[in-house]
Amino acid sequence: MDAVAGASVSSSSARLRPCPRPRRIGNVAPATVHRRSRRRAVTCAAAADADVVGLFDAAKLTVDRFVESGMVVGLGSGPASGLAIQYLGTRLRRGSLTGILGIPSSTISASEAEKAGIQVSSYEEGTQDTMTAVIGRRKTESGEPSFMVEKGIVKSADKLAFIIGHEKYVKGIEGSIPVLVKSANWIDTAEEIDDLFLGDAEVWRRPSIGTAGPLGGDFPLVTKEGHHVLDVIFTTPIPDLGKVAESLEKIAGVVDHGIVSSIPSYVVVALNGEVQVLDEKSSVIP
Repeated sequence: MDAVAGASVSSSSARLRPCPRPRRIGNVAPATVHRRSRRRAVTCAAAADADVVGLFDAAKLTVDRFVESGMVVGLGSGPASGLAIQYLGTRLRRGSLTGILGIPSSTISASEAEKAGIQVSSYEEGTQDTMTAVIGRRKTESGEPSFMVEKGIVKSADKLAFIIGHEKYVKGIEGSIPVLVKSANWIDTAEEIDDLFLGDAEVWRRPSIGTAGPLGGDFPLVTKEGHHVLDVIFTTPIPDLGKVAESLEKIAGVVDHGIVSSIPSYVVVALNGEVQVLDEKSSVIP
């Protein structure tokens, strides 16, 4: 289950006309990067599982509204992120955007960026002066948990925007929250988290292959640092993500989590042929 925060939706949300139907975008020549701009950071994140045309409209609006020349752009995974990367490459080819440096959060986004003609660098090498990120909301089922890389990119940003189909957007806060924990005594950590949300959530260790039970099966996901990922699956609405984050951070053995609650957020929703931008307070990187 993916969690999408929908608390405090602004009444001044902007509704725009739909963009044209997308066309196939081929490979383009790499853009030249000029790290001259000192604009503040902006983050644009993406969600999958919606109509491709609607998501393309939302991806275009997100790039047009939040990305400016000279920015460093974090590139995520997933269908909506891929559409945003393609459109970003198109704008670079046309010359309406210049000096963009891509920071991929996965090998998938790195490959998409190369095909779109976007010059890329690693997150560690990227400048902190300007930061925009297009982050996919698709949970990884194997390998390194993407939310750790994505959250690192998000922390460098001033704003966060998720692209999402209307069927995945909810006004309440629900779903699951990933929690990175130390491998030593991870069961004790999981039990303490379970006690914290007793009756409101289940705690499962994430497997590296397929779907497993609470213990993560025979092949639990292990990061290169040797940490495990616990999915806290809420069965009731979450009243306050900020308080959940504070509670998790007090538990011994917890390294990090997927909650983003301290950055002004926006949700770009594809809805019935239109695109709507909503103001939000917080969300979760799955």
